[in-house]
Amino acid sequence: MDWNELVSMLDKQSDAIVEFRKNIDSRLDNEKKEREGLEARMNRFALGGGGGKTEHELKTIGEAFRTYIKSGDVAGIHEQMQTKDMSVGSDPEGGYTVYPTLSSSITTRIFESSPLRRLARVVTIGSDSFEELVDINEPDAGWVGEKQARPDTNTPDLGKLRIPVREIYAMPKVTQKLLDDSSIDVGEWLVDKCGKKFTRMETSAFFSGDGVLRPRGFLTYPTASTDDDTRAWGTLQYVATADAAGFKAATATISPADCLIDLQSEMKGEYRDKAVWLMNKRTAGIVRKFKDIDGAFVWQNAIAVGQPNMLLGHPVVLAEDMPDVEAGKFPIAFGDFSEGYTIVDRHGDRVLRDPYTDKPNVRFFMYRRVGGDVNNFEAIKLLKVAAS
Repeated sequence: MDWNELVSMLDKQSDAIVEFRKNIDSRLDNEKKEREGLEARMNRFALGGGGGKTEHELKTIGEAFRTYIKSGDVAGIHEQMQTKDMSVGSDPEGGYTVYPTLSSSITTRIFESSPLRRLARVVTIGSDSFEELVDINEPDAGWVGEKQARPDTNTPDLGKLRIPVREIYAMPKVTQKLLDDSSIDVGEWLVDKCGKKFTRMETSAFFSGDGVLRPRGFLTYPTASTDDDTRAWGTLQYVATADAAGFKAATATISPADCLIDLQSEMKGEYRDKAVWLMNKRTAGIVRKFKDIDGAFVWQNAIAVGQPNMLLGHPVVLAEDMPDVEAGKFPIAFGDFSEGYTIVDRHGDRVLRDPYTDKPNVRFFMYRRVGGDVNNFEAIKLLKVAAS
């Protein structure tokens, strides 16, 4: 082979590679347009609500989602979604696709398994942060006589609450053969498992997250024993158990539940009516044995299935992310969390199925964007294991 033939052959190979890349790029562009079109059709459904659709319609969407997870057949999903009463609009924010049925089922699951989501204020937003003004204190006022001077009084302060949304992600992969041939729906199982992992991670952050790349938990704020009128905003009030290692021992005049009564008494009336107790199951096992000085148990078991246990007249919610009874810890919280803590959802769980970049594997890129923070430092009180 002479030099000219070699050059000619290399030129042909180069042209073939360029043409091949054009074909691949064209297919990827078409695939992306199909997926974005599917997102536009599905994304108007509300988070966790299904947009008020019927059971049959939600079942249709669920079947379409399973088709996508298993095969990536976007055209097949479009065909399944072609019902005259399921037209939806567009959402230009990007991404490949949002599946409202997935969001609905996972939102329901996290509501059931995340105690703070059941109790806190949950806000769904369309931006990267939630902001609102906070009324920190009251103006001064006073009584005066008819001819007395009216000096200036202090003006109340306004603060600003900002809760950014943070991202949890997972990107597991399976082979396309396993997706095709497995006796179970491996793709749906994988998405479900990741959703449960997201739930555990966000729940932990609502209690003890440091606010860096995750929500900030209410147990991470500064605390003080001073009351609402003298304590600085941004600090939670605690009441001590009066024992450095746990609760005070019962005597003829002292009950170990006395500190719980003191904790209740520190809560303002506007928050007390809807306040609940938060503690883990081990702490609950200790508190259930408490009696008042008359010998009556302060814990009342639920009288019917689905009803809460009661402690000193308020519901008890078990939360395993609360600390155990140990020196210096805060094993019990008492508060109206709908007034005290805000959870921010950006959108439902999102799924990108990627069969291209790691053949023969299929990658599932899933993520959730959520934020959380205390918004009212008077509505939540803590019990501290301490002598004072």
